Amino acid sequence: MVVIISSNVLFSESSGYLEAEEGTVTSHITQKDIKDAVDITSAAKTFDLNLRHFGPYKMQFTKNGRHLVLGGRKGHLAAMDWITKKLLCEINVMESIHDVCWLHTEQMMVAAQKKWVYIYDNNGIELHCIKKLNRVLKLEFLPYHFLLCAGDDTGFLSWLDVTLGKEVIQIFTHKGRLEIMCQNPYNAVLCCGHPNGTVTMWTPNSQEPVASVFCHHRPIRAVEFDPSGRYMATSGDRRVKIWDARNLGQHLQCYSTRSVVSHLSFSQRRLLAMSMDNVVEVYQNVTTGGASEAYMRHNSGSTITDMQFCPYEDILGISTYHGYSSLIIPGAGEPNFDALEANPYESVSGRREAEVKSLLSKVPADLITLDPLSIGQVDLPRLQEKLDAKNALLYVRKPKIDFTPRYRMKGKSNSAQKFKRKQKMKESQQRDYLKAAVLQRENFGIGKTKKIKKIVSESAEILDRFKPKEKMLH
Repeated sequence: MVVIISSNVLFSESSGYLEAEEGTVTSHITQKDIKDAVDITSAAKTFDLNLRHFGPYKMQFTKNGRHLVLGGRKGHLAAMDWITKKLLCEINVMESIHDVCWLHTEQMMVAAQKKWVYIYDNNGIELHCIKKLNRVLKLEFLPYHFLLCAGDDTGFLSWLDVTLGKEVIQIFTHKGRLEIMCQNPYNAVLCCGHPNGTVTMWTPNSQEPVASVFCHHRPIRAVEFDPSGRYMATSGDRRVKIWDARNLGQHLQCYSTRSVVSHLSFSQRRLLAMSMDNVVEVYQNVTTGGASEAYMRHNSGSTITDMQFCPYEDILGISTYHGYSSLIIPGAGEPNFDALEANPYESVSGRREAEVKSLLSKVPADLITLDPLSIGQVDLPRLQEKLDAKNALLYVRKPKIDFTPRYRMKGKSNSAQKFKRKQKMKESQQRDYLKAAVLQRENFGIGKTKKIKKIVSESAEILDRFKPKEKMLH
C-alpha cells in the first residue's frame, strides 16, 4: 500500500492505516487507487512478481530505464523489458548471486556469483568468467570509462577495463568487507561505507583514499548520490544525513528515522526513497530541509533487499525476499530525455551507433579525480618556470661575428690572407657556440638526439668489404 500523507497525518504501523488528528480530514491512497486513476499505459507499469523460492533479490535498471535484471541469492537470474513485460532470458546459475549489474548496453549483464564474476548476454549465454574478481559482494559500472568496479569480502577494490579485458588496478583498502559501495556520477569516484562510520572515496590513481569522511557513530548502512553528483546521502544509527559532495566538512541536513535505513535511492527529481525493513518511504526536498513528512509510504510485506528509481519514469522498483514490485511515484522521473545520452525508445541501429560513439569517446581511467575540473586547468607557476627556462636557452642559429684581423707586415696582410684568417676565426667561434647550444638543449630534454652509427672494428678481415653495409653497422 502506498499512502500520500498530509502534514497533520500520523501513520500507525500496527493497523497499517492512516490515523488523523482531531478536526482534520485524511485520505489514504493505495497503488490500486493510483492505477485506477491514471491511463492504461501508466497503469501497466505497476506490477508484482511473486518469486518466493529464490530470494532475496538484487535488481538494477539500464541507463535508459528500459530493461531490468533480477538476481536471486539462490541462483535465479532473469532479464526483461519491464515496460512490455517481454522476458529476455531466465536461467539458474546453480550457485549464489550476491549482486547484478548491466554493462554499457542491455546486451550484456554481470553477476557476482559465489566464487567468481560472470558476464552473460541477453539470451543467458555465458560470455566470460572473470577469475581475477573472486568473492565479490558489490558491483558498479562506470559507463563513460568502461570500467567494471568490484568490492569483495576481503577488502579489495578492483577496476576492470571491459573493452580490453584487463585489470586496471586492485587496491587493498584495509577496511573489511566492501558490501556498501556506490559511484559518484559527477566524477566517477567510488564511495564505500565501512563499519567504523566512515565513508571513503577511491580512484584508480591512488593507493590511498582521496577523501575520508566520518559520517555516523554507528556502521554505515547505505550511501547514495543524486544524479547530478552534488549531494550524498548516508544512513546509520537511525539517522539520514545529506552532504554536499563538493564540501564534505559539515552535513547539510540530518533526519531522524523510526528505524535503521538499510537502502537509499535518489530519483532524477531528487526524491529520496528510504527502506526500513519491509517499509519504504519517499521524501521530497531533502536537500533543502523541507522533508518534514513522508511524501509516500509503502508496506511491501517482506524485507526489502534492494531498490532503485527507474530513469525517465515515475517508477520505484523494489526487490524483496519474495520477489519484485514496481510502484508508481508521481513526479519522480525526468520527463525530458536526451536521445544522444540515453534513449528509452532507441532502435537496434541506434543502439549500435551509440555503442560505437561511446567507445570512441571513452575516458581513460587516469583522468578519474575528485575534482574533474582540475584536468582542464593550467598550473600557472610551473608554466611560468617552463617559459623562463625555454627563454634562457641558447638558440641553435649561429650568431653573426664581426672580426677585424690585425695588420701584419712582410706581405701577410694582403686581402687574401685577411679573409682566410677572418673566416677561420668565425668558424671556430660559431662551432663553439653550436656545441654549447646543443649540449644545453640536451640537458633540458629538448630536440631529438641523433644516433651515431659505429663501424664494427672487431675481427676485421680483407673480405669484409664485400659484405652488406647493414651487417657492418650496429
